[in-house]
Amino acid sequence: MNYAEAKTKFVSTWGSLGSLWGINKAMAQIQALLFISTKPLSMEDIMEDLKISRGNTSMNLRQLMDWGIVTKEIIPGERKEYFTTEKDVQELARTIAKERSRREIQPVIKVLKDVSSIKDDGTEKTKELIKQTKALHDLTETADDMINKLVSQKQNWITKSLLKLIK
Repeated sequence: MNYAEAKTKFVSTWGSLGSLWGINKAMAQIQALLFISTKPLSMEDIMEDLKISRGNTSMNLRQLMDWGIVTKEIIPGERKEYFTTEKDVQELARTIAKERSRREIQPVIKVLKDVSSIKDDGTEKTKELIKQTKALHDLTETADDMINKLVSQKQNWITKSLLKLIK
């Protein structure tokens, strides 16, 4: 397999895996392309390489910047905007985990807290709703706390955390 084939395979596969970390295929492909690039890329570079529209590229770059995964780079003398992504795999994983917690887990914790805090009217169905949603709230909050502790670790947090689990 030559460079072009390997690059296409990586970008395509990473794009397919994007849904696992909460983003769409084009967003993941843009991030993958930036991840393996040796220099910042312009929107036009990305559009040409991935064969996607300006609107799709622009929207997905904006979302990747909202996630904190992609940043704009200023290149002196250039009028175009250039983009790059985090190159440290562990820092990238940390950023994704924090953002998924903020976007997905925290809202669920809030809803579960609200629902489990309803007034107990003494009926069996209300007691069951409170009991089960409180249990889910506690489990979800504990899992989120664990994730936050893992991602707040410094260098090699994945390796260190896995070694602690194994020991």
